[in-house]
Amino acid sequence: MSARVLLALFAGALAVPAFAPVGWFPLALLSLALLVGLLERATSTRAGFCLGLAWGLGAFGAGVSWLVIALWRYGEVFLPVAVLLVFLLCAFLSLYPALAGAFYVRWRRGGILRRAILFAGLWVLVEWLRGTLFTGFPWLAIGYSQTPPSPIAGYFPILGVYGVGGLLALMAGLPGIATQRIRVNSPLWRGAPKGRGGCADTRTLIQRGAVGAGLTIAAICIGGWLLSRIQWTEPDGEPLAVSLVQTNIEQSLKWDPAYFNETLRINADLVEAARGEVVVLPEAALPVMLDALPDSYPEMLASLVGERNATLVMGIFTRDGKQYYNAAVTLGLGYGQHYAKSHLVPFGEYSPPLFGWFYRLVNIPMAQQSPGAANQPPLNLFGRKVAVNICYEDIFGAELISSLPEAGLMLNLSNLAWYGVSLAQPQHLQIARARAMETGRPMLRSTNTGMTALVLPDGSVPAALPAFERGVLEVEVPAYKGLTPYARWGDVPALIVALSGIAVAVGMGRRDRRLCEEH
Repeated sequence: MSARVLLALFAGALAVPAFAPVGWFPLALLSLALLVGLLERATSTRAGFCLGLAWGLGAFGAGVSWLVIALWRYGEVFLPVAVLLVFLLCAFLSLYPALAGAFYVRWRRGGILRRAILFAGLWVLVEWLRGTLFTGFPWLAIGYSQTPPSPIAGYFPILGVYGVGGLLALMAGLPGIATQRIRVNSPLWRGAPKGRGGCADTRTLIQRGAVGAGLTIAAICIGGWLLSRIQWTEPDGEPLAVSLVQTNIEQSLKWDPAYFNETLRINADLVEAARGEVVVLPEAALPVMLDALPDSYPEMLASLVGERNATLVMGIFTRDGKQYYNAAVTLGLGYGQHYAKSHLVPFGEYSPPLFGWFYRLVNIPMAQQSPGAANQPPLNLFGRKVAVNICYEDIFGAELISSLPEAGLMLNLSNLAWYGVSLAQPQHLQIARARAMETGRPMLRSTNTGMTALVLPDGSVPAALPAFERGVLEVEVPAYKGLTPYARWGDVPALIVALSGIAVAVGMGRRDRRLCEEH
């Protein structure tokens, strides 16, 4: 294995501490700068593909290794097989940065800025594809690393996570490319015309490019700081008192029939201890079908909240004939409202075509769910419209905006107990911070083991429970009204800019080559 491939592997792993819980966001820029610097030295499309693949293996191998816990500890998969399966997933995800690397090497032409624009455009495109194709898996999209206090966090309400990732790639590309040009002391492009005669002086072009790179990075950071001062949405009405329950039931016990009565008791005690107008139990808080609960149990929960004219939102499975759903239902005041998870997790909640063999390897309860309808109406809780999303759904920003502007609050119910003590919980909270900024809506989170929290539209987290502790987080939060630019247009602006940048960079590169050949 070449030293450059090893360095690309290290550069990918270096991006992981940029995300939560470490949060050293400048490392994401350094990681991409190292990658683009290596791509500058690549001599073939194949080499660019291999470097991008190695970067992806480093990033995903270090960043989502917690998937092994779900397969091995709870899915009862032999550990070497679990490691192999997660490696294959990481290799598949790595194909996207590999394609960015290959096309960058194939199309790179011109000066520092043009090359950086090409790299940024390709990065936006491949990350969007990773989050879209085959139901998508946008976890660790590089833009998530830039939640506050990053100076470019102010772009989330406009460009979304993919656009923020593109700006980061542009910022990383500028020094990454400039450093390589200076190091090799070679022309920025061969035969670059200077007026009507010969090629431009290399040193002069490098100096101009370096200055331009610095000014561009400064302008992006200043723009992000200024945008972060804009309040795109505003509170609408009085605050709502919400009790967010964290049950903290270990995953191996959750599905143990011998522990079922204790699960019922824990949930009932926490509901009784809650004091909010709305009480929220996390995803699959009760690991059975709603109609399989003991007859008196739903009535008992309803009476606990009904005594103080409150509403209970409960994560539980529901069914309709032979189909069953990962759902949230309401009890007490506002009884009978229902939300069914629509974007299911492949291999965890349903089997994609041709992958039935996977469920012969693993033991995952409730693993053949049906998706709920798209664009389900928000819950109506004390006059506030609350858009529910369950666990994995909140990593798809373009899907969540379908509930806007009607919804004034967003509510996520999750169960990450599958992944034990790992990076999964803080990474998921960071994703929620990006969603709150994109939508201009508070995000309320009730989880089994963490992170149960309130996230405000500026991405701040004023209240959160420690992970792996049982408790109730009492918060007061108003609904919000208004729309961010991202809520209006989704990922379309970022994709248009990315595709335009790629087209311009490639088109101008071909023109320069033609002009140099003529001279």
